[in-house]
Amino acid sequence: MAKRDYYEVLGVDKSASQDDIKKAYRKLAVKYHPDRNPGDKSAEEKFKEATEAYEVLSDDKKRPLYDQYGFAGVDGMDQGGAQYSHAYQDFSDLFGGAGGGFSDIFDSIFGGGFGGSRSRSRGGPVTGASLRYDLHIGFKEAVYGTSTDIHFRHNETCEACHGSGGAAGSSKKTCTTCNGTGQIRQGNGFFTIQQTCPKCGGKGTTIDKPCPSCRGSGIQEKSKMMSLKIPAGTDNGKRIVIPGQGDVGENGGPAGDLVVVIHVDAHTLFERSGQDLYCAVPISMTQAALGCDIEIESLNGKKVLIKIPAGTSNGKLLRVRGEGVPSTSGLKNGDLYVKIMVQIPQHLSSKQRDLLKSFMDIENPTENPKLMPLSQLER
Repeated sequence: MAKRDYYEVLGVDKSASQDDIKKAYRKLAVKYHPDRNPGDKSAEEKFKEATEAYEVLSDDKKRPLYDQYGFAGVDGMDQGGAQYSHAYQDFSDLFGGAGGGFSDIFDSIFGGGFGGSRSRSRGGPVTGASLRYDLHIGFKEAVYGTSTDIHFRHNETCEACHGSGGAAGSSKKTCTTCNGTGQIRQGNGFFTIQQTCPKCGGKGTTIDKPCPSCRGSGIQEKSKMMSLKIPAGTDNGKRIVIPGQGDVGENGGPAGDLVVVIHVDAHTLFERSGQDLYCAVPISMTQAALGCDIEIESLNGKKVLIKIPAGTSNGKLLRVRGEGVPSTSGLKNGDLYVKIMVQIPQHLSSKQRDLLKSFMDIENPTENPKLMPLSQLER
């Protein structure tokens, strides 16, 4: 459940266009592509993560399933993986349609034009990753609100070393591979490549005695439980952001957020559209013709009296004001719409048949009715 939200991985909004998603992925692929970071396992994992997110969000079939059901909607659909599937595996694909010349591409890969270099800051605060949690709740709970406990895992500062990454009595030393710069250069002459130091991970320092609890990372994955209040009127797909409950930041950076995505289960009797509820109720054809009063039970169990006007047709919608979904903004509640379903008897007794024949003789219906457009029928 602590898997990162795909939109968060690419750094785009849920409403992002396909072009925005492609641009975001291209930027991450340039940064973390294995060809640019040989031997860097962290970069390789980030490239896999970005590729998996791109393959889902760039697919017109997978993206709607992910938006509605989260990771459960796309599990097993062969996205991502060790081979990065069909997504940008080669830089020739990566820059297709990028809109820049060769010098721009060279600069984006190697850090600064022909023979140049781009300075890279290290050791600064980095915000922790935000996490996604998919929560399924009942239809009634979403309409009237509820409280529930959620259990999730996230990265926290290691308690043993307080985030330093070193065991008791250890000390930091300047990395001998990069001489404290956090970067190494490969190549000779005209072409040189600047890469993150594989020994210190770009920090510029190493620890002589790593903390045994976190293996020198300074962070630990831990389980956490917290109570979450679901407000009345919550709809399917709503996102509740809990600040600071994602992964811990690096170098004093703030923690990421926990994004709870709500999935509302369907109800057996009621449906929802915005703030309004809909249900159907069967009545007899005599009740529809003569009119009557009926009593139904609303979603919250309240008894509601409904007056059926004489001559009510099949499919007629009757409105019960204020018995819909409570407003999240404090305004008036939605309404309950009851669809009348006129039932035609399938088995008549002799007496019922005789009475209906007598009624038909009095009614004298035409044997040649005229056609009429559907728009004139009552719905």
